[in-house]
Amino acid sequence: MKSVALPSGERVPAFGLGTWNIGDTRSQRAEEIATLRLGLDLGAKLIDTAEMYGDGRSEELVGEAVAGRRDEVFLVTKVFPHNASRTGVPAACERSLKRLRTDRIDLYLLHWRGGVPFAETIEAFAALQKAGKIRHFGVSNLDHSDMQEWCKAPGGAAVAANQLLYNLSRRGIEWDLLPWLQQRKVPVMAYSPIEQARLLADPKLRKFAGAHGMTPAQAALAWLLAKEGVIVIPKTGRRERLKENLGALDFALDADQAKELDRLFAPPAGPRPLEML
Repeated sequence: MKSVALPSGERVPAFGLGTWNIGDTRSQRAEEIATLRLGLDLGAKLIDTAEMYGDGRSEELVGEAVAGRRDEVFLVTKVFPHNASRTGVPAACERSLKRLRTDRIDLYLLHWRGGVPFAETIEAFAALQKAGKIRHFGVSNLDHSDMQEWCKAPGGAAVAANQLLYNLSRRGIEWDLLPWLQQRKVPVMAYSPIEQARLLADPKLRKFAGAHGMTPAQAALAWLLAKEGVIVIPKTGRRERLKENLGALDFALDADQAKELDRLFAPPAGPRPLEML
């Protein structure tokens, strides 16, 4: 399994398991748990979730899926902005720990920017870190100016990752944010890497993938996996789709293929507002 280094030097899988909307439907629960466990078996030992997902149902499902295997997994979860205060963060963290059936979170992220000052959130994260409740902290959906502000706050330079919407059809972060993060060796966690499956129907991607012996999902994921410091976290609750997605690791895009994708899905020609889903 390819890995990506966090700023601390710890390495984590470059291919993780997303869980947005997983745990919402009781009839799909057994297959979703089996899919997460298969991912662990196949080396995708990073799982991303959030207290927002299904009002905690996703965290509960993840906790069930990793039971007995917790030490194998790098667990990522996220705190709501309205819970990101000095008192709200520890309370939210305790709820997440209980749902995840664990005593620590490996990476705890601010889900997006809210009204709580960054310095207060960072102070709360640092206290959790000191108490052993979390190992690393980071952010999600923060743009270039947000990141500059975050890193100027006391303790903010310890940010371990920024989870962002990033895929072939959403390349705006390449203008300024991605280079800024790469310069500081802060990984990007690319969520919705196949655009919630919408990219799979794109005729340009389908033609490219077919010409190079890949499926559209594998082509989109391989493009991201070729990037420096990028972790992909595609979501699927089906084992067959998971195996297909993991097949992206078998394809190393060459320079000509990368140029072809740049022609089909153009990089930004100027700054763009940060996109979110």
